[in-house]
Amino acid sequence: MGHDGGIVGDNDRSSGSCAQERPRRLGTLPGDLQERLDAVMRGPVEAALLLDAVMSVGRELDLPQVLRRIVEAAVVVVDAEYGALGVVGEGTRLAQFLPVGVTAEQREAIGPLPEGHGILGELIRHPEPLRLVELSEHPSSYGFPPNHPPMHSFLGVPVRVRDTVFGNLYLTQKRGGRAFDAEDETVLSTLAVAAGVAIENARLFGETRDRQRWQEASSEIVEALLSGADEARVHRMTVDHSARILAADLGVLALTAERKSLRVAEAVGLDAGSHLGLVVPRAGSFSGAALDAGEPITSPDIEHDLRITEGPRRWRGLGPAVAVPMMTGGRARGVLLLARVRERPAFTDTETAPLLTFAGQAALAMELTERRECAEQIALLEERDRIARDLHDLAIQRLFATGMTLQSVVRLVEQPQASERLLRAVDDLDETIRIIRSTIFGLRVTGSGRAGQGLRVRTAATVEQAARALGFQPALRMAGLIDTDVSAETAEQVIVVLGEALSNVARHARATAVDISLVVGEGTVELVVSDNGVGMPRHAASRSGLDNLARRAEKLGGAMSVGESAQGGTRLSWRVPLNLA
Repeated sequence: MGHDGGIVGDNDRSSGSCAQERPRRLGTLPGDLQERLDAVMRGPVEAALLLDAVMSVGRELDLPQVLRRIVEAAVVVVDAEYGALGVVGEGTRLAQFLPVGVTAEQREAIGPLPEGHGILGELIRHPEPLRLVELSEHPSSYGFPPNHPPMHSFLGVPVRVRDTVFGNLYLTQKRGGRAFDAEDETVLSTLAVAAGVAIENARLFGETRDRQRWQEASSEIVEALLSGADEARVHRMTVDHSARILAADLGVLALTAERKSLRVAEAVGLDAGSHLGLVVPRAGSFSGAALDAGEPITSPDIEHDLRITEGPRRWRGLGPAVAVPMMTGGRARGVLLLARVRERPAFTDTETAPLLTFAGQAALAMELTERRECAEQIALLEERDRIARDLHDLAIQRLFATGMTLQSVVRLVEQPQASERLLRAVDDLDETIRIIRSTIFGLRVTGSGRAGQGLRVRTAATVEQAARALGFQPALRMAGLIDTDVSAETAEQVIVVLGEALSNVARHARATAVDISLVVGEGTVELVVSDNGVGMPRHAASRSGLDNLARRAEKLGGAMSVGESAQGGTRLSWRVPLNLA
């Protein structure tokens, strides 16, 4: 790793220019840090080097960048080949480890990052400067993992934020084969003080920024609610905002369901398709544990969390996670869960503190949306009853009378062909009467909320919602007795598959047109989504989303196929039996 010009500055400046520059720049530093810098007795070039490092660390406000800059500055000021910053988590574990000087290939060959054992743990247990000529001779040392570069000399100092140990700076391999000396320890300790100040400033800035983001997110949900947003949109906005503000790789919103279970109503991010639509038991799930606790819970490694004993294994590759119950009026409506990929930093209490309030506000928005939809549903049902009465009293009676008239005319017609045509017309009228009666039955199906809506309405709503992400309105064709012949379970799967298919088109296809067909007939329901995009890649990096859709079809006794569409893009066909009683 070479010296970073942004950290080191110009090492060729004359001693006079350093002497003139230093007092002016020191005036902007805290008093205790100025005293430490004054106490470092080095030459003009070394003093300028340390001052540049301190100023460089203090310029950043984004915490991850601050942490990275601290390590980069540390290896420069003590002339070390390798450096790292370990952030202390629970107990003596390292919640985060940021190395410098090791290439990406070396990191991959070494394996998992250290967790705080050996010499690293020694500094956590005893947060005092530690200087070693030979690492392997210390009693706490137990060697390096395979493929680890050789390291001998060592210098470590704690980084404190006010009176709390935030982490430790670890430096190894003084260049030229030398050992770290007392002056290196003093210089690094001085940088650690500057690092503590910079970390505190970055934290305060991050808290202020996040507080503003949470307020903006809540305002946006309220605005959407007042403009008539449906429950699905409130779910999506809640997960989107939470995942964005907390930099999560996966966001999941699960609603409480019957028989002490949870149904995943929304999922965004990494492999979201494997979560969407799942129904998992409350007992033995991470979300259920949050409901039982009644407060946010966290996990450093959700894939191997011992609280998860039931449901499909769907957390592969994920590590830190937080789940918070969505409460309103003493009632739990669901759980909001966020997760990050393995080796990313754990969720802190400061990060997750606003999440409970935001989840409560989202739950209240969901309740208001549900009440509004109930009122709209009542009005809709009343209108459906009126239409059903009109169809029964007017249309069916007239059609029935027309059929009776035609039947009576058949006896007066002598030509066989004409009689056959009249009988076919009577059969057509009978079929029309059957369809209208089936439609009347569908109009009178009662229910409330999203699940109570007919499949036709939910399909149209899903397409309308996807149009915003696509940038254009897809073409939709529906045929058959969709609202009456398709069971609630199958209808739910149709909506999930349609949403995932349209999401894939929006993310990958670069399409300008999408055709959607939902047809019920001959004992099956078939959903076809075709686009004119770039088509499926020959060697797709991941087909987990499509595999999940295929498994959904197989569970219902159907099948899914993916091929080339007539427009040159992708055609997805999802077909399952109706399973009518």
